[in-house]
Amino acid sequence: MRVRRFLVMLALLAVAVALGGCGYWINPHAQAPSGPGTPSQSGSVTISPTYVALAPGQKFQFTASSSSGGAIEWLVNAAAGGKRETGKIDGAGNYVAPSVVAQGTNISVTAALASDPERDYATAVVALMPAAQVSCPDVTGSPLVAAYSIKLPLPGKVAVEFGKTTDYGRNTWQVASGANGGPVRVLVAGMMAKTVYHMRARVVLNNGATHTDADHTCTTGAAGPTTAVKATTANGATPQPGIEMWNTAIPSNVLQAFATDLDGNVIWTYQYQGSVADLIQGIQQLPNGDMLMLISYLSSITVTNTVGLVNEIREIDLAGNTVRSLTMDQLNQKLAGSNLRDGDGNVYNFRGFHHSVVALPNGHWVMLTDYRKSYTDLPGYPGVTPVLGDAIVDVDESGNPDWVWNTFDHLDIHRHPMNFPDWTHSNGLLYSSDDHNLLLSIRHQNWVIKINFQDGQGSGAVMWRLGEGGDFKLLGGADPTDWFYAQHGLSFFSPHTTGVYRLGMMDNGNDRMFPGRQVSCKPLAPTSADCYSTVPVLELNEGNMTATLAKHYTPPPSFFTFFGGNAELLANGDIHTNFGSTVNGGFAQELNPDATQVVWQGATPSGDQFHTYRWPSLYPGVQW
Repeated sequence: MRVRRFLVMLALLAVAVALGGCGYWINPHAQAPSGPGTPSQSGSVTISPTYVALAPGQKFQFTASSSSGGAIEWLVNAAAGGKRETGKIDGAGNYVAPSVVAQGTNISVTAALASDPERDYATAVVALMPAAQVSCPDVTGSPLVAAYSIKLPLPGKVAVEFGKTTDYGRNTWQVASGANGGPVRVLVAGMMAKTVYHMRARVVLNNGATHTDADHTCTTGAAGPTTAVKATTANGATPQPGIEMWNTAIPSNVLQAFATDLDGNVIWTYQYQGSVADLIQGIQQLPNGDMLMLISYLSSITVTNTVGLVNEIREIDLAGNTVRSLTMDQLNQKLAGSNLRDGDGNVYNFRGFHHSVVALPNGHWVMLTDYRKSYTDLPGYPGVTPVLGDAIVDVDESGNPDWVWNTFDHLDIHRHPMNFPDWTHSNGLLYSSDDHNLLLSIRHQNWVIKINFQDGQGSGAVMWRLGEGGDFKLLGGADPTDWFYAQHGLSFFSPHTTGVYRLGMMDNGNDRMFPGRQVSCKPLAPTSADCYSTVPVLELNEGNMTATLAKHYTPPPSFFTFFGGNAELLANGDIHTNFGSTVNGGFAQELNPDATQVVWQGATPSGDQFHTYRWPSLYPGVQW
């Protein structure tokens, strides 16, 4: 009778475990466990391990012991020795999972003292993992991305390792299940075209159980055309590991966003439908694994009223699916219904996004848009002159604008050192996480300015102007020559972003000033000593308003790049830079920390690059 009652109660436990509920605690005087699929124990018997995850048909050896030294009886879901549908176990604790698992299921395995099973037993939980499903690239929509799906019977995380052989070599990041387990889908990216890849999931359940799935294969598709990359590493040098993300601007009939390994092999691409006027202008990796980009026409061509088809801020997943977007039409509709006005009381209405969008920690997007205003009889410009300036717009997660700033309200229209009436031509935003303000790179003013933003609550006042004719004193360089001119690709080069900190950038040098004269270097001008591009790193001291030229890389004259380019500090201390448009195409370079040696170089002779970036991998927090 006692054994029968034990089996009945154990059956209840098995039902609770199978449903993902709490383990049924047999001893009414003991404290009940909590959480789904929780092992139970009463008396002197112990079982090891207490959590296991197994595939259909997989074998596993449990061990059990009792301090009394009595014989152990094994049960599966309350059945002595188990059954075909729940798996079987022998007298030595060798368990064999059922061969078919339709859905993720939890099974109880119990070791009981044969002489007193009601009072002396221990129960483990087996999470039975169903077979995974792998959808190759023709299903995901991206030729180089696969989808790996598996259902977890308990909450946990899934990562996929993949490679050309069963040595694998690369892995995705971990994707979490829901609170109760359930289906998990991992996008697998970082594969070359027309290649067979092996992949398998590694599962870690929240209870500590782990599972390695069987090997699967997937053949990637044919990627679209990209600019060819010729990658070289200096003898004896070790580049910062990772991938290179390319943002091609010219020609426009190739894929404008693609990634390569450091040998130049294409491992990821993105394609969209637009016109030849539409360009991807900047790509950033988001903490959620998606990518944020701006797709629109060049801001300067709004002077001639030429537009493209896309005109959109777009967040995409690794397979290229749009996750979140904001079009210019949507933004203008929302602005028309808001109380946001410019300094003259006018309702904002923009034509295009351009150059830069930044994702803020609060989920907002801050973006650059064009803004036009007409002036009459400006000095040197008789009659009516339509002037092209810039605006910055902050939108919440639903795309609602809550803060707008424009150059006309805060800068002097009479200062226009280059390319007027394309007056400001801003091309980069930086968010200062230390003080919650914005830095704006204004190419046609040869300035970087700091704006009182305060996460959309700031006054918009210009806090300072950095560059020739601005508010800082240049130290360690010749003024005005060693200031930056027509710059691109600004980034922080220090952990701090206010007080004393560093900025790096591409100094294109289009209209560099020398003592007593200014040089205007036209696109793809013949190389000369007067037309050169550099990569300066400036240490700013906002307390005493000094800008010290900490590092200054000047390549050969043939590297003069009249537009595009960027610079960033890498994790190993090296400097990554991009000379986007030279007479010989684009060049991405990794320099040593002193900017005296080229460690790695990627050349694209047939294409110009707006920006390039060194990322650890295609997954946040994962280093390849």
